[in-house]
Amino acid sequence: MKINKMVMCGILSTAAALTLHAEELALSAIEVQESIDTTVVKDVSGDEVRSADLADALFKLDPDIQIIRRSGIANDIILRGMRKDNINVLIDGGKIYGGCPNRMDPPISHVLASNVDHIIIKEGPYDVEHFGTLSGLMDVETKAPEAGFHGEGDLNIGSWGYRKIGASASGGSEKLRLFVGGSTETSGQYEDGDGKTLAEQVDAFAAENPTNPKIQGAKFKPEYHDMKAYKKDTAMIKLFADITDSQKVKASYTINRSKNVLYPNTPMDAKQDDSDLFNIEYTLSDLGEWSKALNVKFYNSWVYHPMGTYFRMSSNQALVENVMHSRIYGGTVKNSVDAWNGTLSYGVDGSKRRWDGEYRKNGVYWGESIDDAVTKNGALFADFSKKYDRFDLDAGLRYDHTKITTAEAGIGGNDYDALNAFLYATYHLNDEVNIFGGIGKNSRVPDGKELYFRSNPGMGGAMKGTPTLDQTSNYQIDLGLEKNYADMATVKIKGFYSKLKDFIAYNKSKPEHNYENVDATLYGLSLDGTYAWSDTLSFDGGLSWLKGRKDHPLAGQSDEDMPNIPPLKGNVGVNWDYSEAGTLRVSMVAADSWDDYDADNGEQKLGAYAVFNLKATHQVTDRMEVTAGVDNIFDRSYAVTNTYADMTLLTGGEPMLLNEPGRYLYANLAYRF
Repeated sequence: MKINKMVMCGILSTAAALTLHAEELALSAIEVQESIDTTVVKDVSGDEVRSADLADALFKLDPDIQIIRRSGIANDIILRGMRKDNINVLIDGGKIYGGCPNRMDPPISHVLASNVDHIIIKEGPYDVEHFGTLSGLMDVETKAPEAGFHGEGDLNIGSWGYRKIGASASGGSEKLRLFVGGSTETSGQYEDGDGKTLAEQVDAFAAENPTNPKIQGAKFKPEYHDMKAYKKDTAMIKLFADITDSQKVKASYTINRSKNVLYPNTPMDAKQDDSDLFNIEYTLSDLGEWSKALNVKFYNSWVYHPMGTYFRMSSNQALVENVMHSRIYGGTVKNSVDAWNGTLSYGVDGSKRRWDGEYRKNGVYWGESIDDAVTKNGALFADFSKKYDRFDLDAGLRYDHTKITTAEAGIGGNDYDALNAFLYATYHLNDEVNIFGGIGKNSRVPDGKELYFRSNPGMGGAMKGTPTLDQTSNYQIDLGLEKNYADMATVKIKGFYSKLKDFIAYNKSKPEHNYENVDATLYGLSLDGTYAWSDTLSFDGGLSWLKGRKDHPLAGQSDEDMPNIPPLKGNVGVNWDYSEAGTLRVSMVAADSWDDYDADNGEQKLGAYAVFNLKATHQVTDRMEVTAGVDNIFDRSYAVTNTYADMTLLTGGEPMLLNEPGRYLYANLAYRF
């Protein structure tokens, strides 16, 4: 489907003060209001416009979030040392899973920063409404239609040939409101701090491994060496209808179409990355003593992701593809009532996920990568919240039954049952000091790759998945304190301790059945805050520190370090409102070197870094705003993403590191009416 050039470019700018229990990050904002469990960042369009990549923007804003760099766009995140299905990602309350077993299209990549209104992040297992919130929930809410008539057009340019054109319109009455928008975006290959493009980073790695034929074959062909890094089109339509004072309907449909996305340190690139997301929600309120609100949700999302050696030297011998399909649909019925001087919510939740992929050689079927893996889940849940004197209490309970099957002959299905619960409390010591914390347990089942994935026949067709895996359970305790200083400053410290039973880890040392369960411990601390020096000058910042250890090494190994555990990371920002029409922001993202890493499974030592960014926003007229900035001012060459072996990467003596972008200049012109 070809999409016309439309929609606004969005922004993600936020203070680093995130909360432990539920953090609401509204994108594109300057003004911050926060309470103990939420941070509300008001929408100011045009504040931060680099690209559609939500992961990249969050990494620059939040010390608790690390990016997994795979390409110029469609990158993944680590939250509190966890990634993949260990983090539950929702878009407008509905689930989506990427099609790529190599995480080329993680769930968060299927929504654009420009379409996002706010994000709710729950760190920890403190969620019972959604399936699989093991260590955190990220609920992305897209922009809502407004009454009246409003519109926006954006033009964004940047280094390395980055271009984006977008437009959106919203309008209607209080009873019926509609939002439509779209965008088209493209970019050349970014250059790292040493001036190397994506293809040139591969060339440099190949030069270090001249006798490795697989690495030599992964070099880009001469005719594709300088090709664009990606092209991405999107469209969204959203309808809100207030049928009566007590009946409301919300519906949305989002289309993403990406083409020729380069993933330099893997053997393949994505020819397409197409996704469709449909969500509908019906709410009926004021039904009497048995229901103050009845909510029904349904979602359906699907992804098509063919990847192959189209642009690589290896395709001269044979064009190898892995064509993936992913789909999930499901829904929730929830009822809320007043009970015991609080609010009781209870309901049912269910979903069906299908993941299927096949290898092709020169366009001909060559074998299965994931043979029709189907995950069916059904659950009952209840949540009770209450205010009692100085306490805010929240407790939840959920029972899940899950069945996973595959079409592959000789492999039986797996059944999983889980009972999960949490208790979370906030104690308001006085008007300035709050103490908060929780204890909880949650679980997630293994996915189709971890259970059933096979390498391609050219690599032996080995069963890399392990069909006998147990589900992972997280037993966690959190504790934190927040202090407010007369509306001038906030300081928040929080910590957690997590015992992971049957964590699903990758074992590089085994020829097949590479995933195995291992018990592990994960804990960490974070400190963040804000300070208003004056009416025009303010500061925000945060630090995050993590530690993770397996209880014992994996089979045939000696390393007990957990994978994907970032070192000490900090984010600091200075904001200057130089006039009523403009703001200047200088920010820094810095991290220590990786001293603890899972070397037995491909991770390696990464150096420390400190990167400085500058951004200015100016309201030229009531309707026109200009944003300009530069990231990585000093053109630093550095890498933040480690090389855990569960990703298929180019490997010589060590896997190929992918450097971050070097100095990047950008500008955005937004016109709103």
